[in-house]
This record gives sequence, structure tokens and C-alpha cells, in this order.
Amino acid sequence: MTPESTAQPPASVEIDWDALKVVALEAMARAYVPYSKFPVGVAALVSDGRVISGCNVENASYGLTLCAECALVSSLHMTGGGHLVAFTCVDGKGNALMPCGRCRQLLYEHSAPGMLLQTVSGVKTIDEVLPDAFGPRTLVEFAEEAL
Repeated sequence: MTPESTAQPPASVEIDWDALKVVALEAMARAYVPYSKFPVGVAALVSDGRVISGCNVENASYGLTLCAECALVSSLHMTGGGHLVAFTCVDGKGNALMPCGRCRQLLYEHSAPGMLLQTVSGVKTIDEVLPDAFGPRTLVEFAEEAL
């Protein structure tokens, strides 16, 4: 974690942000971006200790372009499921990149409570970057209240 961060990893998990960034950079190098020329790579630590990654894959119609976060979540489920514990995203120059709102929602859906994200302004929790989010935990709380 960065020294200025107040965010703590869930369940005292040790996060190697440098190693996650290396994996994200490797993924970014595989991005398919013939139109925008804006490659994105992501990497995440999963609750069972796996590290997964993804890159963006463009399409001439743009609307069908797959974000790197979509590839990451597909990888999560294809390799055994679990929950995301820590996440980083890099651009073509290796700089930290903040996921868009749609992708933050996607990450929230598959996150462990308190998931950490390396952002342009330091390490933050998923709840800090998507406050008052609606997702699976909301539905569970609603179902429990209905009983």
C-alpha cells in the first residue's frame, strides 16, 4: 500500500502492489486497440490468492468493445470464482488509471468487502470509489429483512 493510504486490506491480506502492476502491464501489452490506440491492462488479487488479469479488446462498432475489467471478471469466473481483494489498472504508459463508473459497478459486484483499488490518488476501498453502491450485498440485506 502507499504510505499516504488509510485504506486497509481485508482480513490483513498483504498486497504486493508492484507485483500486481507488473501483471497489469503484461496484460496491457496484449490489448487489442487498433482504433483508440489506448491500451489498458488490469490485475487483481483474488480471495483465494490467485492473481488474474485482463486487457481491453476493441471492436469497430465501439459499443461492443470489451473493457479490461470485463476481461478480468470473465477470468475470475473461468478460473474458479471467488472475490476480488485488490485491483490495479494501468494505461499504455504504465500510469494508474481509474476505472469508469460502469467498470466500478462491475468490480463492486465481484469484490470482497473492503476491496482495495490502486487509483490515481492512492489506494482506496471500493466503497470510497463507488459510495452507496447497489449490488449483491444489498439484495441479501433486503431478503433478510423480508423474512
